[in-house]
This record gives sequence, C-alpha cells and structure tokens, in this order.
Amino acid sequence: MQTQEILRILRLPELGDLGQFFRSLSATTLVSMGALAAILAYWFTHRPKALRPPCNLLMQSEEVEDSGGARRSVIGGSPQLLTHYYDDARTMYQVFRRGLSISGNGPCLGFRKPKQPYQWLSYQEVANRAEFLGSGLLQHNCKASTDQFIGVFAQNRPEWIIAELACYTYSMVVVPLYDTLGPGAIRYIINTADISTVIMDKPQKAVLLLEHVERKDTPGLKLIILMEPFEEALKERGQKCGVVIKSMQAVEDCGQANHHAPVPPQPDDLSIVCFTSGTTGNPKGAMLTHGNVVADFSGFLKVTESQWAPTCADVHFSYLPLAHMFERMVQSVVYCHGGRVGFFQGDIRLLSDDMKALRPTIFPVVPRLLNRMYDKIFSQADTPLKRWLLEFAARRKQAEVRSGIIRNNSIWDELFFNKIQASLGGRVRMIVTGAAPASPTVLGFLRAALGCQVYEGYGQTECTAGCTFTTPGDWTSGHVGAPLPCNHIKLVDVEELNYWTYKGEGEICVRGPNVFKGYLKDQDRTKEALDSDGWLHTGDIGKWLPEGTLKIIDRKKHIFKLAQGEYVAPEKIENIYIRSEPVAQIYVHGDSLKAFLVGIVVPDPEVMPCWALKRGIEGLYTDLCINKELKKAILEDMVRLGKESGLHSFEQVKAIYIHSDMFSVQNGLLTPTLKAKRPELREYFKKQIEELYSTSM
Repeated sequence: MQTQEILRILRLPELGDLGQFFRSLSATTLVSMGALAAILAYWFTHRPKALRPPCNLLMQSEEVEDSGGARRSVIGGSPQLLTHYYDDARTMYQVFRRGLSISGNGPCLGFRKPKQPYQWLSYQEVANRAEFLGSGLLQHNCKASTDQFIGVFAQNRPEWIIAELACYTYSMVVVPLYDTLGPGAIRYIINTADISTVIMDKPQKAVLLLEHVERKDTPGLKLIILMEPFEEALKERGQKCGVVIKSMQAVEDCGQANHHAPVPPQPDDLSIVCFTSGTTGNPKGAMLTHGNVVADFSGFLKVTESQWAPTCADVHFSYLPLAHMFERMVQSVVYCHGGRVGFFQGDIRLLSDDMKALRPTIFPVVPRLLNRMYDKIFSQADTPLKRWLLEFAARRKQAEVRSGIIRNNSIWDELFFNKIQASLGGRVRMIVTGAAPASPTVLGFLRAALGCQVYEGYGQTECTAGCTFTTPGDWTSGHVGAPLPCNHIKLVDVEELNYWTYKGEGEICVRGPNVFKGYLKDQDRTKEALDSDGWLHTGDIGKWLPEGTLKIIDRKKHIFKLAQGEYVAPEKIENIYIRSEPVAQIYVHGDSLKAFLVGIVVPDPEVMPCWALKRGIEGLYTDLCINKELKKAILEDMVRLGKESGLHSFEQVKAIYIHSDMFSVQNGLLTPTLKAKRPELREYFKKQIEELYSTSM
C-alpha cells in the first residue's frame, strides 16, 4: 500500500501537504510546538526508570526440601545459608580492619557540640585508641580471652565504639549496660556475667555502681573507667570500697606505654552478651558470636546488593541505643565499607538539628519515630485544601513507588516534599525500620514523601537483629519481607490460639548462623527458646503470604484467659486500636476473673485537639483528656476499628481511661526497644483499672 493511501485512510495530511501545513502556521505556534517537542524529548530521555527487583516478587521465598515446611530466600541462588559476605571480614575485628583499609584512613566517628559542625576521628585514630585501651585493660588484670567480660555503660558516642573495638582486638566480650534496665537489673547483670571492669560515660553512673559495691551487692566489681572528667572525691570513695576509678585517657596512656600485640578472635568466639530487658523477670543475656553478627549483616547486604552498594561516602546517624543489636548491625555494615558514623548530641529533642548538620545517607528508625514524622507532616496541613493537596501529591508519588520508581526530584517533591527531605539532611538514600510493627499507611506515605528506599525488617536479639527483610522493589506494606539468606524460617502449630501450619499460620521459628548460642548461665530459658534441632522459637505468630513474604499477626506469649474461658491476645487488639486517629498509645488489660477487657489510652497531643474540634469539643489537651464526651467518642472509634478488623465481642474493650502522659522508657513503662512493659503498666494503672471494672459491671 502506498504511503499516501495510508495517510488518506488515517485521515492524515499527505507528505506533500505537510510542508504547506507547517508554512501555514504562525511563528509563535511553531515555537510552541518546538518547545513541546523538546519537553517531550527531554522527558523520554530522562524519564525515571523502575528499580529491577533481584527476584520474582511473586515468589520471594521457597520451601526447603525435607525440612518440615521451612522456607528460605530465593536471593543468591545457593541452597547453603550465608555465613559471610566478604572473605576478609568474618569477625567484628576483621570488619573494622577492612573498613580501615578501604577507607584510606578516612573519617570514622563523628561528634558535635551544640551549634557546632561535626568533628571526626579517623579510622586509624580509632584503631590506635582501641589498641591502647585494650592494652591498658590487660595492664589492669583483664585477660585477652572470651572469658573476660567488659561492661560498657554509656550513651551512643565515639568512646562506646572505641571500647567495643578494644574488646574485639583482644578477644574480650562486650556486655552493654543501660540506664533503663534499673538498678536491680544492672546488679544482676554484673554478677551473672562476672564483670570486674565497667567502662562508662558519666560520674553519676559510677556513683550508682559504687552504691552497689558499698552494699556488697556486686563484690566482683574492681575497676571503673570513666570517659568524662570526675572529681577526686569520687576516686577516694571508690578506694574505700576496693574499686579503682580511672579516666579512659589514663588507661589508654598506660596501654600506649605497655603495648600488647592484638589477639584477634575467631568467628565462633563470643563477641557480645546482649541482655534484653524483657517484660517480666530478670533480663536474659543473649550470647552472640562474631559469626552471628557477620552472618546477619551479610544477609542484609545480599538482599540489597542489587539496589544499594554501601561505600566510603555513606554516613550513618547513630541515636538508637547501641546496647541493642538493631543499631549495632546497621553500624557494622557502615564500618565494613569504610563509611562514617555520626552520633547525636545525646538529646533526642535535637535530632533534627543533628541530622541537618550531619546530612546522613543511612537512617535506621523505629516505627514510633515514623509515626511522629507522619503526624507532624499532616498537622502542618492545617486546612482541608492543604490536606487534600498533600494527599493528592502523596498518591501520585505512591503510584510511582508501586511501579518501582524511587526518586526525590519529581514535581511533587519540588512542591511538597523537599522540605521534609531537607529536615533529615537532604541526602538519605536508605531508611531501615524494625523493633515493632510499622503502620502500612505511615510506611506507604513516607516511602513516597522521603524519596528513598525504605526497608522493613523483623527479628529479635536472639537472631542477632533481623531474620526477614523487605525485598528491593516490593514496596507494598503489611508484611515484613522474606527470610534473609542467612536463615530458614518455619511456622509451628499453636493449638491454644488455633493457629495451624496447614493454614500457613503458626509460631515463627528461625534457624541459621545468625541464631544465638543461648542465654548466659540460664539453661532453663535457653531450652524454652532453642529446641534440640537448633530452631529459635520467637513467640511471635506469623502467616505466609502468597508471594512468600511473612506477615506478623499475633504474639504467643502475652495471652490470657477471660472468666468465660476465651483466650485473648492483647497485643493483636492494641495493634488494631492504635490506628484510631487520636490514639497515640494503648494498653489493653484483661483478668481471668473478669469477663471483659478494659484499656488505658494516651491520646496524641498534636492530633487530638483537631480531632475533638471536628466533633464540636474545644479545650486544651489536659482538659480534653478528662472530657467524658470525648472519651466516649474515642471508645466508639476504637470499637468501630475492632469490628472492621473482625474482633470478637469479647476482644473489644468495654471501658477506657484517658491518660495524658506518654508511656516512655524514662517512666519505666516501655522497654528500650519501645515495647510495653505489661506488668509495670498493670501495676502503674492498678487503681484506674479497678475503677473501670467497678463502674462497668
């Protein structure tokens, strides 16, 4: 068929007519058409490209043969579980030495004073100080052995890492201590781990430990090393009860004058005993080897390698407690690649200021912080129009995210989200969240607004940190990803809660080189956690989704029976109620002698006033917390959510008490990983709970 005939059929001008057509157009029209063509050409050549997932997102894990239903990651292709990523980094000592080598002695640890820029210690400075401190410890009767446990009792700061590396350089074991454990738990840890030496930041903490020694509660404590200056009176007080108190600088000077060659550990050697505060009883000391930690972060590297390659240019912001493995695992990745770690000033209220000064590229978070960011963003959209525009822009960006496009240079970023990104320093390219369930709504919005890769992981101290992780490219919410390449995961029946593996539900069990060796000097609790085949029983209830990802649906341990014989899992109910807009925190309480549940609710001080105003209720936050009409409205909203989520009537709370102060680590109602301390909450609100039951019968 001739060209002219085709054009005629399509009713387009013939080729001979095109010149005449263009000559008939005005110069302005031609310029406009040229501009449009240029814009279209630019868009086609610069249009964002979707990330290519490392595996089929419809099959992110597969069943292991002859394993009783265990599943493994499909990333990597090998049936063997991953133990390490680099041959020259199989212990935490080697991890740091690798970073020292590839960084070219670049900046390593950063700190800042108020309103000042960050100051940096180089990799070689850190390595030297660690050797000096370690040598100084040997001069003070410590042994270069995995039998030597050293306590570290400090906020996140460079000296924490130097103390840790000093222990690793001479095969000693780190035992983190932290304020929120409480005096009784700290005494228990010092005695259980036979700690004779504690390295700490502040003189006030030294006073706390000396009081234990003076009462003969911790007779084995012999040496306190302080990072900050202290008065002579403190040193004299220590001498009276047989405790030597020295500055960290003095011990380093001693070690420099009496240098010992490093005694590096092996992968199977113990590296850290991480005592988890728990919600009941004495803390449990999870024993983790160097190989455990290396395997865990190697699994993380393997999953993300197709989209994210850490380099010496990466900057990590450290504010989550170093006493917990989530923060330590992320930092290990940074050191292994010669990146730098900047520490916050120690005041959580100055986080934004620190981030703007540091401009990090890696930002680990807990869901509570994400929730606060989300609430603050929407609280600033204070008119219906502003909120509609913000939600519209978020939907446009979320559509890109769902198609695999992650960027921060769209028109929506320019108009709405650049200020949000700038508040985090403007360079964040990876956010990792864990420690608690993240809201799908919040996660979905922030993936769009922050314009960076946001990953969610699941795990616990007993499997080092993580055992599942988001697969790059799968930016859906409501699950915690697929198994890491360093471990298998299986589900087992939980008869009392009616969860069955044939339905794809059950208690989550983990096995692999990232799983701990047991609890220090606690065989009974070790047997509860680790079975004879090496499976760690987490106590969490999971469900396999069709794509091979895991969804956390319940908690096995916190269950109780109501008077009528029905089992109740309060955390499942709390995870539903927390989605109520005005609710910031919720504690659901039940009693085997009672037939119904009650709750303690802490409203969100930023959200509740606006929420109340929409219902015609005005007042200050403290006044609203005692407003009976508002309490009724909040309860009705919670019950509505419960019905929509399929809660049985006996799982719904019948009465609530409104409390105006947040549950926190400081007031002893949350663990340092921000989990509810249920016995403490029950005791703290004993009076209110009794009143709720007496007035609701």
